[in-house]
Amino acid sequence: MDTNKTKEILKKVKQIEIRTRRLVDAAMGGEYHSVFKGRGMDFDEVREYVPGDEVRTIDWNVTARSGRPFVKKFTEERELTILLMVDVSASGNFGSTSQSKRELSAELASVLAFSAIGNNDKVGLILFSDQIEQYIPPKKGRRHVLRVVREVLYFEPKRRGTDIVQALDFANRVLQRRAVTFLISDFQTTGDQAKTMSDLQHAMRLSHTRHDLVAMHIRDRREEELPNVGVLAIEDAETGELLELQTSDPKVRARFAEVSRRNVETLRRMLNAEAVDTLELQTGMSYVPPLMNFFKTRERRRR
Repeated sequence: MDTNKTKEILKKVKQIEIRTRRLVDAAMGGEYHSVFKGRGMDFDEVREYVPGDEVRTIDWNVTARSGRPFVKKFTEERELTILLMVDVSASGNFGSTSQSKRELSAELASVLAFSAIGNNDKVGLILFSDQIEQYIPPKKGRRHVLRVVREVLYFEPKRRGTDIVQALDFANRVLQRRAVTFLISDFQTTGDQAKTMSDLQHAMRLSHTRHDLVAMHIRDRREEELPNVGVLAIEDAETGELLELQTSDPKVRARFAEVSRRNVETLRRMLNAEAVDTLELQTGMSYVPPLMNFFKTRERRRR
């Protein structure tokens, strides 16, 4: 890589660090801590039962040996593993504003990663297309997070398609303990839609059973509604298929919007059916208000 390109990458990563660190320090750190800290409990010791103790915490083995009741004492688990699963397929390069879906994904990953290390948590990364492109095991520290952000922004995938099921299966294999996994994707897949959604639902169910799975759906307005600009050639970024549409025809625009709406609704219903927390974000719009609202909603549910 030439010197100018390297400087450009470092400058971009630094800009994202400054922008997202400011946001984390000002608002996000506390929200992250209240939602994601203390999700697990580690066994500490046993002590004698006292009136008012939760019956479910009784250690029956120790109780049987001693002849009097003992309860298990737990301490809050102080360290979490955060896994960022980022879709780097070709459709992520699209952006009808000054920001592509890939760039929005990088900012989200940066905010989550800096929030995590601010709470002494580990951060890992999976970049995927229709194969696992790169895996960075969870670690702590600023240098590690800067590497994560750099890879999300500039990694050049070998493949163009999307296979979320494979990515979820891979995460389940490499994660030994329960983790908070953020799946960041536009959820645009090729192939039979019904079969793809069925397979995805099964994979989501399995992953959400093992981990705290959060889906972040990255969208772009122009992929959901067409402008009135006459004949428009559209290329599927992942398959290379070309399609010409007469956008001056209101029926064509309406049909395109309806198909897009149905696809989004199908995804929403599936995620809701599996009780997977979901955040929808759009390029060119601030992700801060919806992200803050998302954290507050999760916090209210935990009370």
